[in-house]
Amino acid sequence: MAPHELFEPRILGFLCNWCSYAGADLAGVSRFQYPTNVRIIRVMCSGRVDPTMVLEALMNRMDGVAVLGCHFGDCHYITGNYYTERRMKAVRAILEYIEVEPDRLLVDWVSAAEGERFATIVRDFTEKIRSLGPLGGEAPFREVRDRLLAAREALGQQRLRWLVGKEKEMVEEGNVFEEDVSQEEFDRVMVDSLRKEYLKNRILLTVSGEALSAREVAHRLKVSPREVLSHLIALERNGLVSVAEVSETSPKYRRLGE
Repeated sequence: MAPHELFEPRILGFLCNWCSYAGADLAGVSRFQYPTNVRIIRVMCSGRVDPTMVLEALMNRMDGVAVLGCHFGDCHYITGNYYTERRMKAVRAILEYIEVEPDRLLVDWVSAAEGERFATIVRDFTEKIRSLGPLGGEAPFREVRDRLLAAREALGQQRLRWLVGKEKEMVEEGNVFEEDVSQEEFDRVMVDSLRKEYLKNRILLTVSGEALSAREVAHRLKVSPREVLSHLIALERNGLVSVAEVSETSPKYRRLGE
């Protein structure tokens, strides 16, 4: 028996009202066969799917998330799907960083006349998720959920939202100093920002409810104590953590408000 033969994935689909949802309707009317694993949420535009919503779905034990919108050039709101593509690229980047398979997120385009294409996409994505198995694999789901929670908080930060929203403008027109910004350079800055915000939020979660030293946090997260201490100092300066006690000359930090 194959490893995931009996596994039936739970998939959440965000479908834009004007194209992909109409395509799903056409698939039903035309009686094209596809798996029933996908639960659909209709949105007015794929651009309305916030990156944090994808992480929220995975945190609630969805095994995969599909975001389907209009083809480029056909968006009812002109540029909504371009923003979708850039936002979901950031989601895939942070999923890869936290060791959750990026292929659990599908972004694709379906017109109102492509009922058969919709059915094919659903069939293929369901098989892909089935081959990946349950989210988290052998790891305790609580551990996976902590990583997803920190990733969700990172993607919700205003700095990252601004950066994602400015990608098209910066790459095509340059930055505020009229300097050219290559796609590779922008992607490098984006990934670095994602990692920093993610680690900051992992640290905040780790010192929630328990006072820990920088070395203890670093040991739990398997990162450099120096990097953790740098973040803790910045978090203390911003009023998010405080020194709860000092043990053997080492300050122990706790998240404020706990």
